[in-house]
Amino acid sequence: MGNFGGFGGGGNMGQLMKQAQAMQKQLQEAQGKLAEEEVVGSAGGGMVVVTMKGNKTLVSISIKPEAVDPEDVEMLEDLVLAAFNEAMAAADALNKELLGPMAGNGLF
Repeated sequence: MGNFGGFGGGGNMGQLMKQAQAMQKQLQEAQGKLAEEEVVGSAGGGMVVVTMKGNKTLVSISIKPEAVDPEDVEMLEDLVLAAFNEAMAAADALNKELLGPMAGNGLF
């Protein structure tokens, strides 16, 4: 019956399993850090501040009273969007930093 095309040796499979387990542990550690670390985005000289976790969970939005003008709600909306987008960019950078090596292996 032969050797089934060279699949008889189990050493390579064992090594692959160890590598997979090590990568899984690194991934879990990175995800834990992302869930703990906070990033901040601000707009309007700090009139609007958005804080989120590295895993992109929104923590808070702070709006200074002087940013609230009932005659110009659109400006406030723009400030919130700008602060949020800045926080998202910071979260993306943190994700790239912490998950970058694993993302290069096609996991993400």
